Amino acid sequence: MRLILAEKPSVAKNIADALKIKSKQDGYFEGNNYIITWAFGHLVQLYDAKDYDSKMARWKMDNFPFIPSDFKYKVKSNPRNRQQLNGGAAKQLKTIHFLMKRQDVDMIISACDYDREGQIIGDSIIYRGGKKPNKEVYRLLLNEWTQAEVLQGLEKLITNETMKPLRDAGVSRQWADWVIGINLTSVATLKYQKGKGKALNIGRVLLPTLKIIYDRDKEIENFVPEDYFKLNATFQTEDEQQYQGTYVEENNEKFKKKEDLEIIYNAIQYEHGNIIDKQMKEKKEFAPILFNLSNLQGYITNKYKGWTSDKVLKVAQSLYEKKFITYPRTPSTAIDESLVGKTAKVLETHAEDLPYKDEIKFMKTKSVFNNAKVESHSAITPTYLKPKRLTNDEQIVYTAIKNRFIMQFMPVAVYEETKLTTKIGDVKGEFVSKGRVQLIEGWKKVENIESKEIVLPSVQVKETVYLLDAAVTSHVTKPPKHHTERTLLRLMETCGKHFKEDESEELAGSILAGFSIGTPATRAETIKKLKDVGYISTQGKNLLCTQLGRKLVETFPVTDLFDLEFTGRLEKVLSDIQNGNVSKKEFLHFIFSFTNESVETIKRGKDEIINEVAATGKTNEELGSCPACGGKIIEGYKGFGCSNWKSGCKFMIWKNDKYLASMKKKPTKTLVKNLLKNKRAYVKGLTSKKGKKFNAYLRYEKNPDNDYYSWKMEFKK
Repeated sequence: MRLILAEKPSVAKNIADALKIKSKQDGYFEGNNYIITWAFGHLVQLYDAKDYDSKMARWKMDNFPFIPSDFKYKVKSNPRNRQQLNGGAAKQLKTIHFLMKRQDVDMIISACDYDREGQIIGDSIIYRGGKKPNKEVYRLLLNEWTQAEVLQGLEKLITNETMKPLRDAGVSRQWADWVIGINLTSVATLKYQKGKGKALNIGRVLLPTLKIIYDRDKEIENFVPEDYFKLNATFQTEDEQQYQGTYVEENNEKFKKKEDLEIIYNAIQYEHGNIIDKQMKEKKEFAPILFNLSNLQGYITNKYKGWTSDKVLKVAQSLYEKKFITYPRTPSTAIDESLVGKTAKVLETHAEDLPYKDEIKFMKTKSVFNNAKVESHSAITPTYLKPKRLTNDEQIVYTAIKNRFIMQFMPVAVYEETKLTTKIGDVKGEFVSKGRVQLIEGWKKVENIESKEIVLPSVQVKETVYLLDAAVTSHVTKPPKHHTERTLLRLMETCGKHFKEDESEELAGSILAGFSIGTPATRAETIKKLKDVGYISTQGKNLLCTQLGRKLVETFPVTDLFDLEFTGRLEKVLSDIQNGNVSKKEFLHFIFSFTNESVETIKRGKDEIINEVAATGKTNEELGSCPACGGKIIEGYKGFGCSNWKSGCKFMIWKNDKYLASMKKKPTKTLVKNLLKNKRAYVKGLTSKKGKKFNAYLRYEKNPDNDYYSWKMEFKK
């Protein structure tokens, strides 16, 4: 009997379906010589500081630095009350260990995600308490959860021991972030915050990301606009066709002095022009590269209002667990060369109903199939399964992934660029006009991308044209734009280096070598956390540093943590551990030394209050956990809402709710508490349309098609 451990119940169900197992027990499936059980992500977590030493329950400056001699794990805490055990996690852990000890089980297979987190989720359960099971442990490494892939993967198992470098990288990241977070967050809060409240969060990935936004805000603030001028002219050909041109001298069309252009303007009046040069070139436009997670998040958040990178990841994860797309948390923008045959079949499946299917041609190109651009997982693509029903959000993300995939096998787009040079009289410069005509739409057909065309008249060199009009126009240089999630993700992915899309070879080399801020899986979480802790705010799509965020950057003395290169190097070392080139011990020794020095630097630093927390009154009483994001539901002036509303959470029960008002009721604290705790509330004294009183159970449930909630009534007990 083989025991398979999946990372989530939905994945366990996919494996069970692939193996045609329908018999479900309490916490596992069983049949056909397989037992399939599951975790709920992490079932265990690192000890809190106070679990090692009771004196750490109180934050005192003298208690830090605090680094345990041996890191220990405990069952995950209840997210609503960290003092309590998570009952579901404890029960499932017991079930898994019972199954592992069963006499008829002769092999354990970890089927958790093929990444750092997935490795330590599986290993922390299988080797709980440092005990090695007396059975062989194997690893199932998959890029998708379709039946064909699961069955094939089970034929190609590898021993879990070969995954030790990946486990070491995961554990190193986990311990390092715990040590830096616990120590520097505690000491910074004691040093720079007055009053009790949310701590001043300090993190290895959090601070350099904040610094990127801070630097851009300062750049915009310090920007000094400059005036410049251009001279534009309208010409007419012999057959009365018109075109525009811009005056250029020595490849420069922007002039600082208006008078210089006014001299030219006066000199060209009543003069004819001559076409002195005409250049026509065909130019190719290649399809944008396949999506990795960061590119997908950037694309969606830029194109659709109200989306965050965190939301994109959650929706992509849902599509992955439903078997419709490949693994989403990938840094790769190409497909492994061994998957050529499989990819051809996936393309054939998705091309069959398309109006332009005759233009789709499968080819093995280096831009799509390239092992040098693949790390663990290939780029995100659709699987051979076609979804029959998706939510609106899922449809947006799925369509983007499917279209980007199909584009790779469409013809290259081609346009013709025309450049005319018009000379007037004896003036030094000439007027340049550029035209563009799309010749082949190619991959642009997939998303109906319209090309901006500028059609120039058909003229020849030496032809005479007439000056119809000219004007000197004034302009002002523009400051840089605020960061959006798209531009921020790009900089995090490349460790602050600026790359153009067509430099993807060098870009991929940088990313895959491990130089980055965070990983694809954690970047969205980092941006969300920056909002939640109040270091940044949003203004439309723009991300801005708050006053608290600015003060932190300007006050916090451990400047290495703001340095992109420093954080990029740490991420690179984790990548090297994963590849077996650096030891976990070496990395952790550096982290512990860095933490000790940083604590002393903060203690010695100037005393300054950068955050004053006002005492909270009863109005902020927590009524329960938000069903949408897990935040706190509190009473506000207009309703009962989520404390994460600034970060985009839309959960709200309005005090003037129309549905309740139609039955002559208003929501109360008791009603809201019952809804959040029991998912329904018993409400007495409702009034029907005919004026009759009645009692009923009310539910407040999320609509399947959007982020809003609606009431549902039922009468059963």
